[in-house]
Amino acid sequence: MKIREVNKDMEHKDIATPSRTRALLDQYGFDFKKSLGQNFLVDVNIINKIIDASDIDETTGIIEVGPGMGSLTEQLAKHAKKVMSFEIDHRLIPVLKDTLAPYDNVTIINEDILKADIATAVNEHLKDCDKIMVVANLPYYITTPILLNLMQQDIPIDGYVVMMQKEVGERLNAEVGTKAYGSLSIVTQYYTETSKVLTVPKTVFMPPPNVDSIVVKLMQRSTPLVDIDDEEAFFKLAKAAFAQRRKTINNNYQNFFKEGKQHKESILSWLEKANIDTRRRGETLSIQDFAQLYKELNNFPELIN
Repeated sequence: MKIREVNKDMEHKDIATPSRTRALLDQYGFDFKKSLGQNFLVDVNIINKIIDASDIDETTGIIEVGPGMGSLTEQLAKHAKKVMSFEIDHRLIPVLKDTLAPYDNVTIINEDILKADIATAVNEHLKDCDKIMVVANLPYYITTPILLNLMQQDIPIDGYVVMMQKEVGERLNAEVGTKAYGSLSIVTQYYTETSKVLTVPKTVFMPPPNVDSIVVKLMQRSTPLVDIDDEEAFFKLAKAAFAQRRKTINNNYQNFFKEGKQHKESILSWLEKANIDTRRRGETLSIQDFAQLYKELNNFPELIN
C-alpha cells in the first residue's frame, strides 16, 4: 500500500485509537504537559459507555473541558446537536482544527475554564439546545475546582458525566459514614444526584496515569437537597467538621469559630440544640444534619467565624 493510502486510512480511524493518537502526536511533534494533567483517552468502547450514560441526542448541547486531541469530542459531535469545548493548551488548537474539521457542530474555545465567562459562551453557542450536559475527561489536577465552578454558577446545566481520578470520584458519590465521605460529597450531593457509571483502567490512556479513573454521573436536582439561605456559609460550616477527620465535631468547631476555646459551652449547647451528639465525627453527619446545625447557629450570635 502506498504511503498516501496509509495516511488516508489513518484519517478515517477514530481519534480514540492508539494508532491515530500516536500518528497525531508524531505529526504535530506534541509533548504531554504533566502540569496540565494531559492523559488522552484511546479506547472507543469506554467513550461509547460515557455517551450512553449521558443520554445524548440530537437536541443536546455539550460542554466539554480539556478535549485533548478530540477523542471524546469527535464521538460527542456524532451524537449531540452542538459541542462546546474549552481547551487551555494553545498548542492543541491547530490539532483540534484538523481532527474535528469534518464536524460543523463543534466550537473550540482556547480559554481556561476557571476564568472563562461560561454563561455567555453557553448563551452564544448552546442556546438552541433543549438540554445541556457537561461531558468530559477532566484534567486530574483541577477536577474539583472545575466541577464546583460549574455547579455554583447560574448556568442551565442538566447534568454531568465526567471522568476523573478514582479517589476523587468516590468522594463525590460517597455515603455518610464512609471513609470517602467529606465536604466535597456534601457540595456535590447538595446540587446533584450522584451515581457511578464505570471504573476505567489506567491502560486506556496515553500516557497512562498513575491511578485508575472513574466515570460519575451527576444529575442536577430541581431544587437543592436542603433549603439554605447562604450556600457559601453553609459549605464553610460543613467543611470545618472535617478539618481533622479523627477529631470530634466539638473539637473541630472549637478551632473553627473565633475564640472558639472561650465559647466551649456555647458550642456544646449549639450542637445539643441541633440534636447532634457532641462526640460524633464529621463523616457521620448527613447533609440534613449540617443544615440543622446551620439553621440553629442563628440562635448563637457569639459563634462567628
